[in-house]
Amino acid sequence: MELALFGVIGVVTIVAAGFFSQKLGIAAPLILIVIGVVFSYVPGAPTDVPHEIILMGLLPPILYSAAITVPVVDFRRNFSSISALSVVLVFVTAFVTGFILYMIFPDLSLAAGIAIGAVISPTDAVAATALGKRLGLPPRLVTILEGEGLVNDATALVLLRSAVAAIATTVTFWGVVGDFLFAVTVAVAIGFAIGAITVLVRSKLHDPVLDTAISFAVPFIAFIPAEHFGASGVIAVVVAGLYSGHNSSRHFSAQARIAERINWRTAQFVLENGVFLLMGLEISTLITNVQKDELSAVQAVYVGLLMVVVVIVVRFLFVAPLLVVLQRRGVRAERRQTRFREMLDRFRGRTGELPRGIEKRQERGERIYNRRQVDIELLRSEGLGWRGGLILSWSGMRGVVTLAAAQSLPNVDYRPQLVLIAFTVAIVTLLLQGGTLPWLIKLTGIRGTDRVADRRELATLLDEMGQAGIAILDNPKLTLPDGEELDPAAVERVRHDTLLSAESAWERAEHGAGVAGLSHSPQRQYRELRREVLTAERDALLEARAAGSYPSRILIRAQAMLDLEETRLEQIDNPSGA
Repeated sequence: MELALFGVIGVVTIVAAGFFSQKLGIAAPLILIVIGVVFSYVPGAPTDVPHEIILMGLLPPILYSAAITVPVVDFRRNFSSISALSVVLVFVTAFVTGFILYMIFPDLSLAAGIAIGAVISPTDAVAATALGKRLGLPPRLVTILEGEGLVNDATALVLLRSAVAAIATTVTFWGVVGDFLFAVTVAVAIGFAIGAITVLVRSKLHDPVLDTAISFAVPFIAFIPAEHFGASGVIAVVVAGLYSGHNSSRHFSAQARIAERINWRTAQFVLENGVFLLMGLEISTLITNVQKDELSAVQAVYVGLLMVVVVIVVRFLFVAPLLVVLQRRGVRAERRQTRFREMLDRFRGRTGELPRGIEKRQERGERIYNRRQVDIELLRSEGLGWRGGLILSWSGMRGVVTLAAAQSLPNVDYRPQLVLIAFTVAIVTLLLQGGTLPWLIKLTGIRGTDRVADRRELATLLDEMGQAGIAILDNPKLTLPDGEELDPAAVERVRHDTLLSAESAWERAEHGAGVAGLSHSPQRQYRELRREVLTAERDALLEARAAGSYPSRILIRAQAMLDLEETRLEQIDNPSGA
């Protein structure tokens, strides 16, 4: 009963923190850590959570819910940046911090030092990306932070496994590299297979409830076999999530996508913030476990603060040359693209009919060129610069994996102190860097996307989509699936509704988002009038429900239809969701 009571209190606390974080402009994880620390001293509070629950019960759905929302195209464009931060930087940070701890503690082995270094090396970009999206960071920067947070957990956990193995036996450098490559390769294969299979199965389900239920099982279906074969369950979950999210628009129904998006956003919100609440709750237990005769809790915290400085400095020293490398790679990519264009032009300039194989190869080359050109232009327009580099360097908060991995350390010398050091790094980086990140974003003056340009691009896209739909209506042979001829009035009504979204988007693009510029627009008058009609219909529905004159199932269906229509009008007026 007490555990259930604390669970209810925890959920209410998470919701309250999420609400007030929007009012205060502070990320909810920061508030929850402070609340958790206070709760940890309440008698009877659950302050000792097994790390298996976090690593195997909470981490897979948290990663999956994040992965399904990451655009695969953006992930591919920034793959070099993401891989450098999530693999190379994790190794560098783990070895640097591990060696320093090895020098500080006389009885600590180097392998154990690297193990704790692996624990504190991965970043948790939940707070950074949440703040970044709300404060308007450039999309490229948000993508890099999201991608780093998804992948570096796997790197750290694989390195931790190798370091723990080295504590008991001898492990070579190439053995660690081989283990890492095996873990990644097998995990990618398993994640891709699970993603493909589950997408196929879910595409056959026409009930959003069943579809959502399967989606909740996907992260565990990918995680468990990968861990069983000695691969990275984290990578398998991320790959399955990326595959599912990328293919949802093609294979899932609109209703299934809406249900999945809402359900997973809710699950992600509760799980992610619940972990940060648990992080604060465990502070009192960690301090109690530290033996004063070996190394006091205060001394362990001081060492943790030293590690905070080290990880921040290492990240800054790594990001600075990374930006230079990315800039030079961009220049080289443009040069290669120019040579590629010249080669395609030479093929195109040939006279006479080309063999079919050469013609197909030229068409494929044109597609590759066009895709690369779009990539180059987007990366050039969203160049990181010194402002983006500064934000990227300061967005190195630690979190979920550090919390769970620290508790999975074997019984080595100074284990309680090492766990407290890891928690100190996680909490201080979250509070220090996460708390000051909004101020730093405002200070640098970094800006995200141009909202006016975004509205124009949206209007253009809706125009293209609308024209494709109108082309169907203009087909003189158009009939219904059962062969029934169409009433011209029905065709004109569909034509009007098809053009509505694009016309409204162009109004917003030309006149801005304000109501004043659109007050006399026919399309806006139509929408306002339609809202008045919907309000009257909803009042009538409520009266019918109060009178009990219709069955509940009929009322629910009518309510759903009204909700869908109101949602459609809201998306037309406010497509950005802002």
